[in-house]
Parts: sequence; C-alpha cells; structure tokens
Amino acid sequence: MADWQSLDPEAAREAEKYENPIPSRELILQHLSERGSPAAREQLVEEFGLVSDEDIEALRRRLRAMERDGQLIYTRRGTYAPVDKLDLVCGRVSGHRDGFGFLIPDDGSDDLFLSPAQMRLVFDGDRCLARVAGLDRRGRREGAIVEVISRAHESIVGRYHIESDVGFVVADNPKIQQEVLVTPGRALNAKPGQFVEVKITHWPTQRFQPQGDIVEVIGNYMAPGMEIDVALRSFDIPHVWPQAVLKEAARLKPEVEEKDKLKRVDLRHLPSSPSTARMRGTSTTRSIARSPAAGSCSPAASACTSPSPTSRIT
Repeated sequence: MADWQSLDPEAAREAEKYENPIPSRELILQHLSERGSPAAREQLVEEFGLVSDEDIEALRRRLRAMERDGQLIYTRRGTYAPVDKLDLVCGRVSGHRDGFGFLIPDDGSDDLFLSPAQMRLVFDGDRCLARVAGLDRRGRREGAIVEVISRAHESIVGRYHIESDVGFVVADNPKIQQEVLVTPGRALNAKPGQFVEVKITHWPTQRFQPQGDIVEVIGNYMAPGMEIDVALRSFDIPHVWPQAVLKEAARLKPEVEEKDKLKRVDLRHLPSSPSTARMRGTSTTRSIARSPAAGSCSPAASACTSPSPTSRIT
C-alpha cells in the first residue's frame, strides 16, 4: 500500500493540516479491519510504505493518540487492533456506594454492569475499555475491564486511618470504595480521623490496592467550614490564588455600597428558610417581574436568597 494517499478518504484533509501527511485515522482503522488481524507498528510502517524517520515518528504518535482516544487497543503482544473488532466497549465508569458500578458506553448503548471485583481496578469517572463478559443474573450486560484509557482523579480527598500500623485513606466520595494505602513516611504527620488529600502514586491492580502520598492535611473532621474545604478539593474547584488576586480581593469592602445598589433588586425582605421560600416563590417572582427596578433581570435569576442580610442585594 505504498500509494496509500489514493486510498485514504481523508487524504485532502491530512495534506491541508500537515506538511508531511501520513495515513489518517480513518485509513488506519479501515486497513486494520480489512487486514483481519492486529498489526505491530513496524508492520504498519511497512504496509503503508513509510520511509522517513519523520513519517514513522508521526505514525507512532498517531497510533498512541488513537489508543488514548479509545479507537485502538494496544495488545499484550505489542500489536494494535480496532476496538470494535475486539468486541470492546469504551466508556466512563460510574461507581456505586455499595461497591459495584457501571460502564456508561460512549456510543449510547446499554450500560455494562461492573462487579465489585472489577471496580477494584478503577475509580469513579475513569474512562475505560471493557469487554462484554456475558449477562448477570438480572439479565444485564456484564463487563470486564480491559484497559484504563484515562484517570479521572490524580488525587483523592478523604479521612486518614491507621490500623495495625498501616495508614490508609477512605475517600469522602461514596462512589470510590477503594482504600488508598499511604506510603510509609509520606503521611505528613496526619492524625487518624483528619481529612487529607492523597496523591495516587500506584494505581490499583487485581493484586494490589492503590497507594499514594499525602500531599495536604486539610484539617479535623468537625472543624468549622471543613465541608467547604473538602468540596473544593473533591470537585477540583480552584481555591489557591496568586498574591495579586488576593490583594485585589482585599480591596473589596465587606458591604455593598449605596451607589452599587442602583438598578438592583433589594431581596433582603425574603425568607431564608427553604420551605418558606417555596411557599412564597410564586408571589415573589411576580413582584420582581412587576418591579421597575428589576430592569432586564430575569425573575429566575432575581428570586434567589443569600445566607447573610448584608449580601442579599443582587
């Protein structure tokens, strides 16, 4: 297939994007499907007639990218094969607090049930390739993890524990049931029961639990505001700011000035109790809609409440 350009359905696109184009993803998938068996990179280089070191390196990068994106699987024999030819399903893992989980396929097909044994290999949110292993006793498709394409979490937030001189972290996220072992000497002097953030250094396998180093001791379980600190880290919400940003924020006054209240709706009279707010929601929305001060604000956006009286001017 030395003249692969004439067979490539996306040859024009590749020529427009790259100075030295190589076979497109579409042609690689088509070739592997027609080939009927997985192929090593060296075989593909020969079959496509690639000669220059630049083209060979470009093919290596493309194959790795296709593997990363779930289009190809790299087998234990060092060969590449299309995912669909191996009856593999690519999708995202959704864990359950009871230990089992599901693989939600990218193609929208029915979920694959993942047993607790399979869930020990992955975390909630990971993107994986799985094969259909059969049907469970409820008639659901059951999956077996083949490969983790990408990890959803580089670190885990949870509570630190010690049992039999072994430290480990129990994730705050109930969908993550694996206990992360803490590398000896890497606990940052954390005390049992404290919230910590542990960076994963060794991912779970069939034989071993995940392992990591504690990178931050967040604080005691019952400390005021701890749930906020935990949520910020669990959901990767930015919470560390450059000094310039902190200086700018410090210039803001704690209360809204009178000049800033112009053309805003005063909601300080509204109830903060959720049940009371629901009962009065309809009348409140209507009154805001009729208010001349409402301007172009939408009723839905204006009918919110805030926790403190000084901050209810929106």
